[in-house]
Amino acid sequence: MTLRRIIALSRDPEVQQLAQKYGQEVFGADDLADALDIVQTVKPDLILFDHRFGTGHIREFLDRADKYSTNVPIVVVGDDDDNIDPATLGSIQNPPLAGSTEFMQAGAYDYLKGRQDYAGFEQIISRIKNESVSRDPCLVTRATSDERQATESSRFFAEDLACSVSMVGCSKATLDTLKMIKLVAASRCNPILILGETGTGKELAAKAIHILRHPNGQFVAVNCAALTANLLESELFGHVKGSFTGADREKTGLLELAESGTLLLDEISEMPLDLQAKLLRVLQEKCFRKVGGIKSIACNATIMASSNRNLKSEVQANRFRRDLYYRLNICPITLAPLRSQGRKQDIRLLTEYFLKTSTICPDKCGKITSLTELAIEVLEKHDWPGNVRELCNVIERAILLETTDKIGLNAIYIEPTEWNEVSNSTTPGLIKDFSLAKAECELIARALQKTGWQKTRAAALLGITRATLYAKVKQYNIEKDPYIADGPAKQEQNEVSSSLSQPVVAS
Repeated sequence: MTLRRIIALSRDPEVQQLAQKYGQEVFGADDLADALDIVQTVKPDLILFDHRFGTGHIREFLDRADKYSTNVPIVVVGDDDDNIDPATLGSIQNPPLAGSTEFMQAGAYDYLKGRQDYAGFEQIISRIKNESVSRDPCLVTRATSDERQATESSRFFAEDLACSVSMVGCSKATLDTLKMIKLVAASRCNPILILGETGTGKELAAKAIHILRHPNGQFVAVNCAALTANLLESELFGHVKGSFTGADREKTGLLELAESGTLLLDEISEMPLDLQAKLLRVLQEKCFRKVGGIKSIACNATIMASSNRNLKSEVQANRFRRDLYYRLNICPITLAPLRSQGRKQDIRLLTEYFLKTSTICPDKCGKITSLTELAIEVLEKHDWPGNVRELCNVIERAILLETTDKIGLNAIYIEPTEWNEVSNSTTPGLIKDFSLAKAECELIARALQKTGWQKTRAAALLGITRATLYAKVKQYNIEKDPYIADGPAKQEQNEVSSSLSQPVVAS
């Protein structure tokens, strides 16, 4: 029985080995400041305290950890005879008392007397896991479950409308789009034009308007680029039996099928010019006839049209009818691309949402919990020509490739067709013109600089253990820039850390 993450606050190799035996990921800490840095970066399931740290240290740690809303159990590992070397006592400000009672009163979850008590550690872990299960969201009351869902919705979605159609985002661009959707839906505007690049969510916007205007009506969509001119006309208007070769029975068109609901003409810029003229007549007269028919049928549906092209430019190039353009362009809804400054902040939310809702790999559902900060940083800097759809593909690809519980840079392939370039020592999809080793060296150096050379936090940022980070720093001979000054607190922490030996950490 193991826990996912354990922090070992000790310089004793035996305590480190005990943590490694029962932890899938183990983070070594030399002092309280080091442990608190780790708590800020990762969410541990348990902290092992060396008995050399006293009750005062536990109280101090718990007081400071409360600021991060952390409620992690602490288990103190005692000495075999509960005796401490007098020489060690001189270097500790708050020496521990002899018994376990004082540690429990200070806030410790449990106490191990020493090596002879290590066998009981598994029972402690079992209790911690059982208590975690008892707090599982699936077992709480319905009210608590509803509160949790409301919290999740408020984090991913700006409002209930966005939640109902999965329009993730809380940026200004997303809020402006939702505002326009509600404005148009509340009006009698018909037809409705929705513009935006590929993958920005035009159909989601159309469904949002439909939900507000026709909550009980039909939503019918057709891709104008997917059908030939004759087939598209038959799909839209329907046909009577015998109207053309192969018309062996009467067909109901989508305009009639939509009834009083919504018909979405996706990628209307691909519609042939002669069919555009027939559509214009439907918009003006509010009626149509089937192909080969003579009976007029009333059109009661809301007609929506979407395009990923600039229709005004299409008009100037004589590929789109000018009169149809102005008939559609009443109050257009324009969706901002993901690369725009107004929508950049949605990228982090979208990645978390796709990670949470993806079903591409059922065996990993719930096991991959987040992305490293460097991975998110790379995603935020990409231009995303495929917008939200492309981002979704990247995250699902990363879920397939990732072998840990956190997606790192090694699983982010923005352009999968470049996988075969790995043999040429390039980093596919991310960094161009660098060798793989040079790219790795640069990323590690950036992580160290970002964390002020606090190696524990840098390792967590990179999604690797601290032992791996030390090995990489040594391998690439990465040295701290002497011209980058640290703050007083960081200098003091570095001086303390440098006087202590490096702990052994293993995943």
